[in-house]
Amino acid sequence: VLLDIMGWKAAQKLINHWKILRGDNVMIIRGKDKGETGIIKRVIRSQNRVIVEGKNLVSSYVYVVKKHIKQGQGHEGGIFSVEAPLHASNVQVVDPVTGNPCKVGIKYLEDGTKVRVARGVGTSGSIIPRPEILKIRSTPRPTIAGPKDTPMDLVLEKTYDAKTGMGMPNL
Repeated sequence: VLLDIMGWKAAQKLINHWKILRGDNVMIIRGKDKGETGIIKRVIRSQNRVIVEGKNLVSSYVYVVKKHIKQGQGHEGGIFSVEAPLHASNVQVVDPVTGNPCKVGIKYLEDGTKVRVARGVGTSGSIIPRPEILKIRSTPRPTIAGPKDTPMDLVLEKTYDAKTGMGMPNL
């Protein structure tokens, strides 16, 4: 399906192993906002692009696009500034110690945990922590049972006993 939308050559150039995550502090290294830092608001993996969140919509941290919005029920119309996506190659993660842009490497600690580390010339080699925002689900889990959910008494009902073999179907 993705090939139909974007073509074979574009699909071949998709990033397989993403090292930039939502919530990372990044520096824009190319374009009109070169040298500015911001936080990743959204990662669009199907297009190799990221949206960098600014302090407000009309900040110099992001590429600003004017969007005409028609007046509707509950909101006014007008021309609004909207953050446009940047290509992932135009941003680099900021080293937490030096504050300079760096490449991201992966290392395994002694206890076997996988961590991201800053790598490149002039970097500290320190661990880049996973953003806290990733622990929060973007769509919250439902807390009340819906009409298609299995009732708890049916879930907890014991239908098979391993010792006696009760509950085995007669095949």
